[in-house]
Amino acid sequence: MQGTVREHSWPVLFSVLLHAALAAALVLAAMLSATHSTTSVQPPAVNAVVVDSRILHAAQEAQRARIAAEQQAAEVKAAAESKAAEEARAADAVKAAAATKAADEAHAAQARADEVKRAAEAKQAAEAKQAAEAKQAAEAKQAEDAKHAAEIKARDDRARQERETEMRRQLAEEEHVSAIEAGPLRDRYVASLRNRIQHAWIKPPSARIGVDCLVEVTQVPGGEVTNARVTQCNGDTAVRQSIENAVYRASPLPDPPDPALFQRNFAFRFKPDE
Repeated sequence: MQGTVREHSWPVLFSVLLHAALAAALVLAAMLSATHSTTSVQPPAVNAVVVDSRILHAAQEAQRARIAAEQQAAEVKAAAESKAAEEARAADAVKAAAATKAADEAHAAQARADEVKRAAEAKQAAEAKQAAEAKQAAEAKQAEDAKHAAEIKARDDRARQERETEMRRQLAEEEHVSAIEAGPLRDRYVASLRNRIQHAWIKPPSARIGVDCLVEVTQVPGGEVTNARVTQCNGDTAVRQSIENAVYRASPLPDPPDPALFQRNFAFRFKPDE
């Protein structure tokens, strides 16, 4: 408002001066009228007409000046009020634009904050998922390693038990064989083999009394002879050959009274005269 008054100070001053001039004119007209009444001897009616015309003219001019001044003042006031209203509307528009801008900026800031929050939550969820997958993989690997270790341990335990069982079996078998070989069963088994072969021997003409030969025999389970060879003998070639032929004719050889006595390769003394 102060800016509006300063802007229209000249029209207001002009209006004030015009009112002052009108007042001065009225005062001057009154003084002239009084002076003329004192010195003039003419009838008052003639002088009154002249004075009234001047005064009327001055009053009319003053009235017109006053009206013009008031109109100008009203126009100045209306212009000032219009300008003030425009400035108020402009200020309101600026304020509304500022409020809208502030609201938009706040909305954008909130949107950015929400986006940052969502990104952080997504990152946290991804990291949590990755950590869970890594933990699950580690647990699975640990379980697999434990399972593999358990399988290795079980296999080692089975192998150890099998070795121990085999060692105990072999030890028991060796003890059994030793016990059998130290007893009469072995002698009876060897005698049965010798008798079987000697009964199958066909004595050649060149054989002398007291034939003594060492014979090596190879057999398979069931007593079938696969090889027979005379290594030492006091007889000739015919005697040797007749003894080997006797071994083959005696096949299959008798089964041992105990399986522990079976030998794939064995040797015996062939003495048919004893």
